[in-house]
Amino acid sequence: MTRPLLPKRLIESLGGMYSRELGIDPSRGDSGKIFRWFLACKLMGARISTRNALGTYKEFERRGVVTPGRIRQTGWDGLVEILDAGGYARYDFSTATKLLAITDDLLRRYHGDLNVLHEEATDPRDLEDRIKGLGKGIGDVTTNIFLRELRGVWAKARPALSPLVLLSAGNLGLLVPEQDPAQSLERFWRRRKTPGYDFRDFEAALLRLGKDYCKTSRCEACPLHDLCGADVISIAMAKRKGRDSNGRT
Repeated sequence: MTRPLLPKRLIESLGGMYSRELGIDPSRGDSGKIFRWFLACKLMGARISTRNALGTYKEFERRGVVTPGRIRQTGWDGLVEILDAGGYARYDFSTATKLLAITDDLLRRYHGDLNVLHEEATDPRDLEDRIKGLGKGIGDVTTNIFLRELRGVWAKARPALSPLVLLSAGNLGLLVPEQDPAQSLERFWRRRKTPGYDFRDFEAALLRLGKDYCKTSRCEACPLHDLCGADVISIAMAKRKGRDSNGRT
């Protein structure tokens, strides 16, 4: 396997955008699709497995509760029922409360349209602050997940790279020393882009790699094990530790 084929293998082995996995296409800026993606991100932002979060979103979708108005109409008890049915029981009460507060704020301040929120933001930082200012319970993680897949859709969507993306990209040797990490990855993608996907898929696949394998040191099970430099680093550190414990230089 050669480096020119790395993005294709990475995406096809691990998956690309989560919005694509859910059948949501926010790329045309449709307000309804963007809110659906936002709802999915709010569910993924909690300390719960991605599988349960995605399954819970699908339960919302199955019941047609995927607009601010429908969330408000469903009410607290109805939201708790949906969350429980989707496997979100641990955070059902608090999440139902937060969803109602978020949608109330969105309806009151931005007519229920996240595109209006984006238009009123003055710059990328203000955009992030406005998203985190909706109700309570939207933190950096949820905001980063949401904006990551809106790169190129919203002009002001420019979130920082997740630490998990940096971890996996570093292990794969994709970061250039003394160069901005985002620029390194964008330049690599432009040279190695894979038909049918875009940079957002590449970034999401790196995040999946970092979360599922690099963070937990599951190197043996990693589908990109043969391309990763983490083993070389680990071996070198182990050898050095052995020398130090023996009093050798």
